[in-house]
Amino acid sequence: MTQTLFLNATIIDCSQTEPRSGNVLIENGRIVDTNASSSTQVIGQTIDLRGATLMPGLIDCHVHVVASTMDLTANAQLPDALAMLRSLPIMKGMLERGFTTVRDVGGAPYSLAQGIEEGHIIAPRLVVCGKALSRTGGHADNRPRHDIYDAKRWARNYGALGRVADGVEEVRFACRETLREGASFIKIMANGGVSSPTDPVAAQGYSTEEILTAVQEARDNGTYVSAHLYMPDAIERAVRAGVHSLEHCNNIDASTARLAAAAGAVAVPTLVTYEALANDGARFGLPPVSIAKVADVRTRGMESLSIMQDAGLTMAFGTDLLGDAHDRQNEEFAIRARVLPSFDILASATTVAAALIGMKDQLGIVKEGAFADLLVINGNPAEDVSVLADPKNVNLVMKEGSIFKNTISY
Repeated sequence: MTQTLFLNATIIDCSQTEPRSGNVLIENGRIVDTNASSSTQVIGQTIDLRGATLMPGLIDCHVHVVASTMDLTANAQLPDALAMLRSLPIMKGMLERGFTTVRDVGGAPYSLAQGIEEGHIIAPRLVVCGKALSRTGGHADNRPRHDIYDAKRWARNYGALGRVADGVEEVRFACRETLREGASFIKIMANGGVSSPTDPVAAQGYSTEEILTAVQEARDNGTYVSAHLYMPDAIERAVRAGVHSLEHCNNIDASTARLAAAAGAVAVPTLVTYEALANDGARFGLPPVSIAKVADVRTRGMESLSIMQDAGLTMAFGTDLLGDAHDRQNEEFAIRARVLPSFDILASATTVAAALIGMKDQLGIVKEGAFADLLVINGNPAEDVSVLADPKNVNLVMKEGSIFKNTISY
């Protein structure tokens, strides 16, 4: 049995509107008491926080941990061993920035999540969908126009974010195979995108019948479909077909946002990636054809937050960063803070995110029985979430009772 006792903590989580004081006892990776006696005999370590903020570990619901370059065509062609090794510092950096759980929405295999769970890799807890599904010429078909090789040869490459599946039966097979391989949910590319070479942003990614097939297969296996989306018509098609997790949504309009809210869908905006792509894309290897498409989705991003908030559409936290831009992950907090209340943004990265990944009351909260995924930070993010925009304010990172970062000094 291993224990940690945090004394004199100011506890903040989004299950309550006000901070509370407490002594938090951790045992074997779980929180066992949030009002422990200060005289508790501990088999392990006692850390006096002296009033510092103790909060749940952050959850990023839209990452690509295998994307070590912004050029996703080049990324998909990397030797598997090199692509895997490049993903390790990306994940370690996420953990050190305070993200104790991340949801990979295209690329990472279940075996990587298993390696983390077994303790071989220093990384956040990883929730995966395997390879995202794309039609030929869609957002995860990263072949250049001149490439005439079978797209399916890319699908098994570690560095590939997606696989091609055309038509109802191919989509059905791809869903079944992906779930058999250990995916926790299904991801489809339901619109065109910035990083793919041959699809306009507004292009529809899948027919209604294909999306319905993916949703049925996911539901039959007790899970859901996540979809890459930008435009109102594609979002409406996906929502009516039963898609639950709506990624990006930069060009959403009010009526579509209300439709999604009524359906109980969750949106995952990812605004920081467009800032990174616009400012640093050319320097970090984003192809010119992709740079030309950034403006199509960047300008509407901020407005989309207000539209979704006004419609009552639940929003989870996501970043979608690629290559050398991964270290900008925390900047998403500052971007959202220009429009949204701090409490809501904090919830998007804790309680809302935990519910989306199926771990409500297990993550994103400081209470008895939950995993001991905890941060010690400077400030009160429920009142000013921008304190989380600077990773230097994250002084301690604990995941399942193990401390991976500790810069606390008194």
